[in-house]
Order: sequence, then C-alpha cells, then structure tokens
Amino acid sequence: MHWQTNLPLIAILRGITPSEITLHIEALLEAGFDTIEIPLNSPDWENSIPAMVKTYGDSALIGAGTVLTPKQVEQLALMGCKLIVTPNTHPAVIRRAVGYGMTVCAGCATATEAFAALDAGAQSLKIFPSVAFGPAYIKALKAVLPADIPVFAVGGVTPENLPVWLTAGCLGAGLGSDLYRAGQPVSRTREKAAAFVKAYREAMQ
Repeated sequence: MHWQTNLPLIAILRGITPSEITLHIEALLEAGFDTIEIPLNSPDWENSIPAMVKTYGDSALIGAGTVLTPKQVEQLALMGCKLIVTPNTHPAVIRRAVGYGMTVCAGCATATEAFAALDAGAQSLKIFPSVAFGPAYIKALKAVLPADIPVFAVGGVTPENLPVWLTAGCLGAGLGSDLYRAGQPVSRTREKAAAFVKAYREAMQ
C-alpha cells in the first residue's frame, strides 16, 4: 500500500498542551511535515486532538498515539481522528480502528507481533523501540514481511541516523524526543523539523 502523505515522517508531540499545540503544528507544516501524532499520555488530549483535526485535518493526517484500548479508538473516531498509532500489538484495537476507516500504524517488535498486527488489519507497522534492535534487525524482519507494507522506525531516530533506517528498508520514521520535547520553544521545533526534512530529502536523492 502507499503511505497516504507526502512525507513519511511522523511528528510525535508527546506532552504537548492545547494552548501551545497550534504554533508547533504550524511550524511542522511549514517545514513540510503532514503527519502529526498526539499521544494520549499528553495533557488534555481530549481537547487538542479534535481542535487540530478541525483546523488542520484537510492539510495533514492528524492522529493519536499510545492508543491502548478499543474504547479510546471509539472516542477518537467521534473526534474525526484519522490515524491511530499504538505502542504494542493489540488486535482488538487495530480491528476497531480499521472498522472506522482509520489508518493504523501498529507498534511491534517481533515477526509474530508484526503478522498479528497485519492479520488484524493494520496497514503499516512501527518497529519500537528501533534503537534497541538496530537497522540490521529491521532489515532481517523486512525480509519476511509483505513488500508493500510500510515500516517505520520509532525510538532513537535522529537527523544524523535517519538515512541508516531508510537504507534498512523503512519507508520513514516516527520522531519523538529528537524532534519535540514537552515545553520546548516553537523555534526549537522549527529548527529540528527543518533538520529532519533536510536529512530525509538528501537521503532520498
């Protein structure tokens, strides 16, 4: 399948608050990002996610991360959320999200988990925590996965090592604390976003 955004880098805004999220997302969109993940262990996500879906849903894939239960999926569906990212392989969560027409990027670590996620309907996979496994592990895992399934490296990805994950067979990456840390100024988000976009585009030349 084709990943449905132009830039396969997922901006993970863990810990962001409703009062600051708009400026950070604007900085990310200006840099070229079009996939935003707001983890459910962020403050007041019940307000952040629907507000961002309403404001930016036409220009970016706005989603939720650290989604753990089918009930959370139902809440998110009512908010218009289009992307569900999980830290683990939970078939009931995946099936519920797919049933609502959402894009699911399911967290997994092993071949068993990866195939369980795909059997449940996940359209993409994130290998988490990637830094603990390394690119050689992902390359080996990719050898047994369907070739058309997008795989994302998440955990420990930096602008400097992004090309290594792409070479290992990842379509892209989820970017957490190396892109955004709770409380950082918008100028920092803008700077880090530009570095990641530059690294990605140079790696793909």
